[in-house]
Amino acid sequence: MRCGLVKIGVMGSAGGEMESEIVENCKKLGRAIATEGCAILTGGCPGLPHYAILGCKEKGGLTIGVSPALSIQEHVNRYGSPTDNIDVMIYTGAGLMGREIVGVRSCDIVIIVGGRSGTLGEFAIAYDEGRMIGVLTGTGGVADNVDNFLPIIEKPTGSRIFFDDNPDSLIKRCVKSFKENPTIISERESAG
Repeated sequence: MRCGLVKIGVMGSAGGEMESEIVENCKKLGRAIATEGCAILTGGCPGLPHYAILGCKEKGGLTIGVSPALSIQEHVNRYGSPTDNIDVMIYTGAGLMGREIVGVRSCDIVIIVGGRSGTLGEFAIAYDEGRMIGVLTGTGGVADNVDNFLPIIEKPTGSRIFFDDNPDSLIKRCVKSFKENPTIISERESAG
């Protein structure tokens, strides 16, 4: 039995070069999450996920961070991560890799934006556990290469994967599919 808001995890690049168009798409993603009445969950990190947090807050949405740290001091000083605009912070003390498992398992839907090795790990956890995954294409990194490694995986997990370059459309499609059938089914869905 489900309870409460649909929780949408945004997993993506915490560092590196971020083009202004991709940053704006992440803010649009956050706005779309709030508009759909969902909560956003990130790793409490800077970068693309935090831009989605900012967009969600613009629309009055609930924001959740899952920190690798034991405390706010460690979160800020050791991990260099923000606390602004995060309504609820969960301090796991599990480090970066351990935090990924907690974060993914706490979501109903996982959205991939850009991404490097940490995002690849989050994608792998979500896929392996049969979570619904949305991929915001055109954001670089892992998001623009999922099609390259999916054929290699060849493991039927029941994960539903949606691809879209429009943040609003991606969130609407994922939320609609989740609400129609929150149980995991095997199928691959693309825009257009």
